[in-house]
Amino acid sequence: MRTKSIEQSIKDSEEPEHALTRSLSALDLTVFGVGVIIGTGIFVLTGAVAKEQAGPATALAFVVAGIVCALAALCYAEFASTVPVAGSAYTFSYASLGELPAWTIGWDLVLEFALGTAVVAVGWSGYIRSLLANAGWELPAALSGPDAAHGFSFDVLAAALVLAITVILVLGMKLSARVTSVVVAVKVAVVLLVIIAGSFFIDPANYHPFIPEAKGTISGSGLTAPLIQLMFGYQPTTFGVEGIFTAAAVVFFAFIGFDVVATAAEETRNPQRDMPRGILGSLLICTVLYVAVSIVVTGMQKYTRLTVDAPLADAFKATGHPLYAGFISFGAAVGLTTVCMILLLGQSRVFFAMSRDGLLPRVFSRVHPRFGTPYRSTILLGMIIAIVAGFTSISQLAALVNIGTLFAFVVVALGVLILRNTRPDLPRAFRTPWVPVLPIVSVVASLWLMLNLPAETWLRFAVWMVIGFVVYFLYGRRHSRVTGTGRRGEQGPRGAA
Repeated sequence: MRTKSIEQSIKDSEEPEHALTRSLSALDLTVFGVGVIIGTGIFVLTGAVAKEQAGPATALAFVVAGIVCALAALCYAEFASTVPVAGSAYTFSYASLGELPAWTIGWDLVLEFALGTAVVAVGWSGYIRSLLANAGWELPAALSGPDAAHGFSFDVLAAALVLAITVILVLGMKLSARVTSVVVAVKVAVVLLVIIAGSFFIDPANYHPFIPEAKGTISGSGLTAPLIQLMFGYQPTTFGVEGIFTAAAVVFFAFIGFDVVATAAEETRNPQRDMPRGILGSLLICTVLYVAVSIVVTGMQKYTRLTVDAPLADAFKATGHPLYAGFISFGAAVGLTTVCMILLLGQSRVFFAMSRDGLLPRVFSRVHPRFGTPYRSTILLGMIIAIVAGFTSISQLAALVNIGTLFAFVVVALGVLILRNTRPDLPRAFRTPWVPVLPIVSVVASLWLMLNLPAETWLRFAVWMVIGFVVYFLYGRRHSRVTGTGRRGEQGPRGAA
């Protein structure tokens, strides 16, 4: 449980062989945040939750999920500006909770970002294959993914996307920011097209009833249903007010990504000022866009008739405007590239920070002498994720991304409370308001959404954590630069910073 002092974390980030280049501005961070948040969630989840859980009140589900994220974002903003070091929640936990909790959250983030990148890459591949099919080009079944053929099959497009963005990330953060800016501009333009054009086809009758009556108990809702039945004597249902909160746990996937901005703290020119702006700004922009899109789509088409696979595109087709549907599909395909890029960026930075601390092999914490990027960890992770995306159909594991992110939110909120008590002397460029109330509310809200996830997700998450503990006690604990054989010697007594 020994913590690593913030001063030591900052000192480690200045070692020549392990120092990242500071090149990002607040605008770059905001673009990164918008780039990773706006993805499959806005193009796919809207139809699913409106049809099955919340009806037109899907907009309220986005608001609830956005509020939960905002509570966590305020905690992230304080940490990222106070501890401007790569690693996000991993680094924050090391400074406040101790090495084992830090390892746990770092191992969790590695899974979260890896699965997120692979899932989105497979989704991108599906969009591209669809566009190619519309143009009369068909990929061989053996190159179209594991669901496309019997026997050997490899999703060559998904793997190629991951490898391409790996090269871009190795070549430099500024290049990555420029590529992201262009793609995000296209993606936001498509979202605005949906909002503006779709508003002309709204039928107010489609909003009635805004909150449909409860239609039955939630199937597969995980731990929430039995807990509610135990405590309050009734089972939760889809639709109704309860359906809004269940939908919020689902659409939460659409908000995943703003926490990735915190992983770039060490590469920001003025992190004390720019990190809070990037984190909070990107979250606010995306929440407004999500709410507006859900209002427009449920107004264009009755929620009972929305499709699950492509609700935005199909809503325009239903109103007799297939041309808009083509633009939406193109925007979704283009936009998913930035989601993959920023998720891989976040994972490589967490892996880099854990390696620099000795919890993973130190060889992966070397930066490229010319590009100033953690090229070894980026290449390793890029190759692994490309293989996973090419060979594996992992859509059923996507919920692991949700539970991993929510777990990180809980840890960061607790870290703010602890660090306020243990290090009140630290200069804080941004201070989370209403401490301790806001962090406590953030913890409760995140735990509530976690309880809305399926029980199978909790089981898989537990298995991954057990594997992580085995790796830590067999390797990380002995090689840690704080507690193991790689210990520097300048640390204080056990348990002290």
